[in-house]
Amino acid sequence: MWIWIGCLVVAAVLSIVYMLRSGYHPDGTAYLYIDEDDNYDSICHKIEAVGHPTDMMTFHLYAQALNLKQHLHTGRYEISDETSVLTLVRHLRNHQQIPVKLLVPSVRTLPEMAGRLSRQLMVDSVAIIRYMQDDNNLKAMGYTCETLPALFIPNTYEVYWDISTEDLFARLQKENAAFWNRDRMQLLENLSEYAGEQMTKEKVVTLASIVDSETSNNGEKPTIAALYMNRMRRKMALQSDPTVIFAVGDFSIRRVLHEHLKVESPYNTYRNIGLPPGPIRVPSIAGIDAVLNHDTNDYIYMCAKEDFSGTHNFAVSYAEHQRNAARYVQALNAKGIKR
Repeated sequence: MWIWIGCLVVAAVLSIVYMLRSGYHPDGTAYLYIDEDDNYDSICHKIEAVGHPTDMMTFHLYAQALNLKQHLHTGRYEISDETSVLTLVRHLRNHQQIPVKLLVPSVRTLPEMAGRLSRQLMVDSVAIIRYMQDDNNLKAMGYTCETLPALFIPNTYEVYWDISTEDLFARLQKENAAFWNRDRMQLLENLSEYAGEQMTKEKVVTLASIVDSETSNNGEKPTIAALYMNRMRRKMALQSDPTVIFAVGDFSIRRVLHEHLKVESPYNTYRNIGLPPGPIRVPSIAGIDAVLNHDTNDYIYMCAKEDFSGTHNFAVSYAEHQRNAARYVQALNAKGIKR
């Protein structure tokens, strides 16, 4: 009898040790994504696919003991060689997920922004677009459909993968408020005199979107920002080609022609004085800061350099600008760029 009892005790101890040491053998650190369509069975299949468990029997025993089926949650969960079966079951049951690093990019359009965000999160791009188009949501956030691009501050943020659309935009508002700190607000207050009109955060971002569209060269951006504000101060049309391309809606245009300048749109800064009604893209932080920390210069004109380096020739007089433009047109013709 004592031999049998001893055998049973040893077997029990070995079983407990096995259960405690049972775990996973993923290729590096793996992540388990659980969405709203998942159930217990589909979750188990995903665990087997990404976690390569020693066995699933131990998982089922722990899941039953902790009533996991009644406490399933969406989210992103980490599985590594150090993850025990009990740990994973507890994390799933208690919704202890691992955040993702959400990249908010600088993009041309809000639908593109919705697509880029949805590819990193559980939320669908259609849901994001609908949220951005809802007048009540826009009013609550303090934006219009034209100024909404000013909400997005391109950066990387830690959020949970299953964040709701409402919480996502609440987080974006929080990050926007943090970006416009005391120092930037002071620079904003000082900007109006140079620009010749009362500047707001939305106007700064709108101008930054034009500056970013003109060049990817961060060193030139403060110069270009000052140039456009020189025009604003003199009540001159900004005559920015990127605004015309935005108005036409064809981002493949490389050469703005006279026919493009005729388009009827509040974004056409050849036909309208002042800034357009909103940003023509979500600008970079460098673009926004270039406006706030603009150069002081007398430039009124700019033209892309004929070497296609992405930089510009700047001019104070129209005659000088015409010479710069002639060289650039000649370079376009030499390369056969017609549009």
